[in-house]
Amino acid sequence: MPKAYALLGTYPPTQCGLATFNAALFDHLRQAGEHARVVRVIDEPSLRRAPEVVHDLVKENARSAAIAVHVLNGFDVVIVQHEYGIYGGPDGSDIISLLGALRVPSIVVLHTVLARPTVRQRMILVDAVDAASAVVVMSQTACSRLLAIYGPDPAKVSVIPHGSADFLAAPVRRRLNPGPMALTWGLLGPGKGIEHVIDAVALLRDRGVRVAYTVAGGTHPRVQARDGEAYRRLLEKRASAEGVGDLVRFDPRYLPADALSRIIRAADVVVLPYDSLDQVTSGVLIEAVTAGKPVISTSFPHAVELLADGAGLLVQRQDPKGIADALHRVLREPGLAARMSRRSAEIAPGLLWPAVANRYRDLAAGLIRAARDEATV
Repeated sequence: MPKAYALLGTYPPTQCGLATFNAALFDHLRQAGEHARVVRVIDEPSLRRAPEVVHDLVKENARSAAIAVHVLNGFDVVIVQHEYGIYGGPDGSDIISLLGALRVPSIVVLHTVLARPTVRQRMILVDAVDAASAVVVMSQTACSRLLAIYGPDPAKVSVIPHGSADFLAAPVRRRLNPGPMALTWGLLGPGKGIEHVIDAVALLRDRGVRVAYTVAGGTHPRVQARDGEAYRRLLEKRASAEGVGDLVRFDPRYLPADALSRIIRAADVVVLPYDSLDQVTSGVLIEAVTAGKPVISTSFPHAVELLADGAGLLVQRQDPKGIADALHRVLREPGLAARMSRRSAEIAPGLLWPAVANRYRDLAAGLIRAARDEATV
């Protein structure tokens, strides 16, 4: 019998990783025959609402929050996306009272597990985990960090990877440049490390290797609101100053899945040059692996975990020479790229959205059964 799911979090047309995640999980729950609806978290009231959105939870709006609780309690289970910047209150603290008011089972999905939280951030996450019926993290590293720093009941925690579309099923995009192409995609902002790849492209050019580098994705909305396109302009100037303006291409669109698929399929190697070494979840990393692409990444925790068995090469953060050397290996070392792609193909099936959605379905079914059994006692 289909279960009734409510998904709480940001949702398109909001442009952020959590909104994309929520939309993909919704789609695949529906494809599996489940009944699902969305309670969308937004900054201010909006008339734009997809048919599946049954309520807008407006931040810092007590009436909207009360209605959200009432709506959510009408479902069998609620899946809550958690990130500190999503909900109202300091560090998103308003989520705690909402979780506490739920009378139905809840699954809280942690997109961030900080290694060095502030006192308030730690308290919020501890309280959210305590209020939840179950907690999902997306990597073993995140699980270990959660248990060590925040101390939840281990039986409450499940590791379910971030899902990915099946990019291997997408057509290959026609190449505009006959040479090798490196790709980074995702919302743009300081800390992405794009400047270090630009420097690496310049180093390779000096070695006689011309690598076209595409940076795909719009500026993160919060960065856009604060700084406009300052970071992108800085990167463009850097490429020009390094003499590789003809090799570095920026695609500033927030790409739909089909367009993104075509660009990924056309790339020879994916580069994740992130400055942060604290990241325990990366949807872009998962998508690169499921696309069967060789990956070069800085050594953030999720990359170390996923690439350790040969699907990619790890480099130090802010290290253009290390990135250049890794690119040279992938593009010139016989058999290396093929071995990396084969390893990715072995990992990929369990990371695709149908498999991931089924993990959520299994978890939800157990919680619903337990809640019904408790109600009959």
